[in-house]
Amino acid sequence: MLKGKVALVTGSTSGIGLGIARALAAQGAGLVLNGFGDREEIDALRNEIAGAHGIKVTYSPADMQKPAEIASMIETAMRDHGRVDIVVNNAGIQHTAPVHEFPVERWDAVIAINLTAPFLVTRAVLPQMVARKWGRIINIGSTHGFVASVQKSAYVASKHGILGFTKAVALETARTGVTCNAICPGWVLTPLVQKQIDDLAARERLSPEAARERLLGEKQPSLAFTTPEQVGAMAVFLCSDAASNMHGACVPMDGAWLAQ
Repeated sequence: MLKGKVALVTGSTSGIGLGIARALAAQGAGLVLNGFGDREEIDALRNEIAGAHGIKVTYSPADMQKPAEIASMIETAMRDHGRVDIVVNNAGIQHTAPVHEFPVERWDAVIAINLTAPFLVTRAVLPQMVARKWGRIINIGSTHGFVASVQKSAYVASKHGILGFTKAVALETARTGVTCNAICPGWVLTPLVQKQIDDLAARERLSPEAARERLLGEKQPSLAFTTPEQVGAMAVFLCSDAASNMHGACVPMDGAWLAQ
């Protein structure tokens, strides 16, 4: 479905971003991967995806806190691939602390990566998408774009912000052939979340199954994690013709978290 298209996925060397990148690659899209990690492992990942799907896969180590590196990533993607048709603004970080104890530098970092970086990436790629009359901008939001949790003020603010940004871009591009939508997961089983489960199990002397249920039970009534593969499948759908008239949608994938 996406043969001939090129997708840039930020934060795509692991977790949700990697699930999305694999799903887009399986539909024939060329890829620009981005994120941190061991360079040899990333090169092996890049070669594996390229070989499996017969596509070109490149990699940018750009730090999403640094505007100059973001600009360089876009320039390199355009040089290497000639175009960027799909952008998935996925890179994100978290820090937890009460508001009155929240370190200012951590607030700045969360806002920079979770909110300012998507603005900078979108701003850079949008003109050539509009010129070709086709583009897909997908922002990875969160249930925390709708509701809050304690000690997560920066993350909650950034995710509320990304949903507002999604809607603003959708309005500006509504007649251009470009769509902008957001996917809003609840708990997703990634290596970082698995570590939280393991830590909870060790701290409370729980079995892995009980720790999973404890973590999910606080918020997610389905008691099931969303998977990176499911988020990837939703991203593919948002790139399809079936979603061509979806503009500014913020789609929960949250096991009924928001239904409560």
